[in-house]
Amino acid sequence: MIGTGVFTTLGFQLLDIQSGFALIMLWVVGGITALCGALSYAELGAAMPRSGGEYNFLSRTLHPMAGFISGWVSATIGFAGPTALAALTFGSYLGSVFDILSPVWLATGLVIVVTFVHSTNRKASAGLQQVVTILKIALIIVFSAAALYFAPELQPISFIPAASDLTALSGGAFAVALIYVNYAYSGWNAATYLSGELASPQHSLPRVLFLSTATVMALYVLLNFVFLSVAPVDAMAGRVEIGYVAAQYAFGPVGASAMGIMLGLLLISTVSAMTMAGPRVLQMIGEDFSLFRILGRTNKHGVPAMAIYFQSALALIFLWTASFDSILVFAGATLALNTFFTVGGLFLMRWRMPDLERPYKTWGYPFPPLIFLGIVGWTLVYTVMNRPVEALFSAGVILTGSVFYWISRRV
Repeated sequence: MIGTGVFTTLGFQLLDIQSGFALIMLWVVGGITALCGALSYAELGAAMPRSGGEYNFLSRTLHPMAGFISGWVSATIGFAGPTALAALTFGSYLGSVFDILSPVWLATGLVIVVTFVHSTNRKASAGLQQVVTILKIALIIVFSAAALYFAPELQPISFIPAASDLTALSGGAFAVALIYVNYAYSGWNAATYLSGELASPQHSLPRVLFLSTATVMALYVLLNFVFLSVAPVDAMAGRVEIGYVAAQYAFGPVGASAMGIMLGLLLISTVSAMTMAGPRVLQMIGEDFSLFRILGRTNKHGVPAMAIYFQSALALIFLWTASFDSILVFAGATLALNTFFTVGGLFLMRWRMPDLERPYKTWGYPFPPLIFLGIVGWTLVYTVMNRPVEALFSAGVILTGSVFYWISRRV
């Protein structure tokens, strides 16, 4: 979960929102949305424990076509796009420190190396992910504490709500900014993509989803509080490498260079996680549709190597052809639509499959799924109104998925 979004999106949010309270509330609301989604997915995943995430859930609760389109979205945008963004952010941070290094080629090298590791065997894959995740969390905590301690002065920004904040919280700018925030939280559902490979998924999956999402929410609020406290708003507005900018003001040029390297290395974990989870969706599609059976093939260790190669190739295409902001909004809106229909499928599952065994039931049902649908639906409406080009591209991906589903059914 922790990756590109939290280290890049604040700069875009600051272009339209200047209130410290409203900016922190973005991350709180985004965290609550993710928690509500995680509680809903936990019931779906425990009742239908097969790898594939939304592809598996929507195929069973709504229609196989809905599942296929969801898998198509995940395969073409949902993982390849964020992988490209995380890799490019990795390159941008290191490129800020070493001017002679190209961010794009650094990103390209990272994608290739991670692809090789994850396409070998599960032990190497899991080991890499565990190490980089532990380092990532430790670095965030150390960076936050050190930045607040060593910063020459804290910025005069208020985190106490004011009367004008009510307008900011209910406006279109806040709704569109939530797309960036929800993108930063994307990944809270990643465990469901590998649930078929978990031991006792009916019992472990709900715990994994809830605890990880709650932990990340706390870390995100902490990080953005630190960024806003140590660096001027004007210096961060419109910038991608927010962590590096904040480190410059907290530690000076030398300290900023060291933190820039560490923050860049931290993003290896994000690229690794996306490369590990996403191809499992492609694998399920390959197993269910003969047109894509090559993607369902696994190597002698049971790893879907062909699916991994395919997703990484798409990530490299995004990396070489599209702008950062366009990929972020495009991917964020498309992923939000994907999860919107999946959470809605929880109501369909309870209605259509009342006798299905449910080892876990969503706490507080029906409020968590309703809160999720309300917030995500609100952000999608404003995204269509304010970013119509990205919305049209999302519609194009969905339409293309429909066409391929129709073709695959006749092969």
